[in-house]
Amino acid sequence: MPISMPSMKGMARMAKCKGCGAEIIWIKTQTGKKMPCNPDMVMYWEKKNGKGKIITPNGEVLSCVFEGETEKATGYGYTTHWNTCPEAKRFRKKKEEDATQVKLF
Repeated sequence: MPISMPSMKGMARMAKCKGCGAEIIWIKTQTGKKMPCNPDMVMYWEKKNGKGKIITPNGEVLSCVFEGETEKATGYGYTTHWNTCPEAKRFRKKKEEDATQVKLF
């Protein structure tokens, strides 16, 4: 049975990345956080501990891979924009150990 792509009409907010200017969408995850994603849906295969991450249209964040047999695909979802943005480093928070260092002077 073919996998159909769900409609995102009214579910995601379109915007432009402040770093690279690319069009992005914001998807609210099931934990309530807003995730910047690339607007084009991609086919994915859910895989525990997979190296990829996919955001489903309903905001579920899953580990996955992006290659496999089409008829065995899990579905379609969105990739996080920070994986493709050339300016992603500008928006990453400092690691916890950097934030906890005490300034001596």
